[in-house]
This record gives sequence, C-alpha cells and structure tokens, in this order.
Amino acid sequence: MARRNDHTREELTELTLSEVKKFLADKPHHELSLRKIANLVGYVPSTLVNIFGNYNLLLLHVIAETLDELAEQAKDILANETEAKEALYKLAYCYHDFAHANRYRWQLIFDHNMNGEDLPKWQAQRIDNMTGMLEGLLKQLSPNREKSEILEASRVLWAGVHGVTLLSVDDKFFAAEPIDGKKLISNLMSRYLIDW
Repeated sequence: MARRNDHTREELTELTLSEVKKFLADKPHHELSLRKIANLVGYVPSTLVNIFGNYNLLLLHVIAETLDELAEQAKDILANETEAKEALYKLAYCYHDFAHANRYRWQLIFDHNMNGEDLPKWQAQRIDNMTGMLEGLLKQLSPNREKSEILEASRVLWAGVHGVTLLSVDDKFFAAEPIDGKKLISNLMSRYLIDW
C-alpha cells in the first residue's frame, strides 16, 4: 500500500478518477466498490473517503468528468454548425455515439443515486449546461415560444433520444434485424420537429 504522502491530494484525486475510468472502460460500475478502487490506486479506503467524502461522491466526480467530456464534444458540434435544426440532430447523434463509446461510464450517470443527499451545485451546473444547449437550439428554431414550452420540448426530445440510446446501447430493441439507433433518433426528431 502507498503511504499517505506518496501523492499530493490533487495527484491522488486524479489517479483515483483515472483508475475508475479505466475500470469502467470494460466493466460496469456494479462491480466496483470503495475497497476495489482503493486497491487499484494502492491506498486504504479511508484515504479515499478523506479525499472525496464518501464513495457516492467519488462516483459523482467520475460522472462529472464524463459529463465534461460529453459537453466538450457537444460544444465542438455547436461551434461548427450554424443551422439550429442540423445542430439538434448532430447533438442527438453525439449523445448516442458517446454512450456507445463509453457505455459503462454513461450508464453510471443514470444509475447513480444520491441516496437522499442533495446534488452538489457543481454537478447541477453541469446538467444545466447540457440541457441549456438543447434549449438554446430550440429557442433559435422557434424564438416566439414561451420559456415553459421550450423547456417541455427540450425534455421531450431528450427523453426520446435517451430512450433510443438506452435501448441501442443495451441492444434491447428485440428485433430479428439489427436496428440503427441513429436512424430511430432521426425519425423521432423529424416527426417531433414538424409540429414544433
């Protein structure tokens, strides 16, 4: 086991999050535990509790980094697309592709539970930033809509894209032929946006 002074607090934080992300590249978070993570980094579990507060918050830091990566990809798309409708499609495809490329980290985002604790502001802000991108594009498409209508439409679209992505990542379409999740997303969005 590493001694407490082998790494600075920042180095140990970075090392821990890096090791958890490596683990989640091939295995689901259900196979993780505080003890297993401590073994991966060579420290005792209590050291990780001192750094992160508890196991739940440690996982939330992994989720935060995952959301940051997704947000960075989404921002790149928005920076290179001037047409709001096309940007909406590309944003949805980005979400789908990111989930496929980072299956277990993406699943952790939605399986994680705060167990009655409040979501920290630093995490709530990340979620607001992601949903804000979608709301901004919808506002561009229909600038006269009320804020409440834009909010509702953004959640309908996100829920639909998320549902298709979830079924696609888990291969749960239950069809004899393979189904392309991106095609379903395109179908869903085009039909919804006709009315929008």
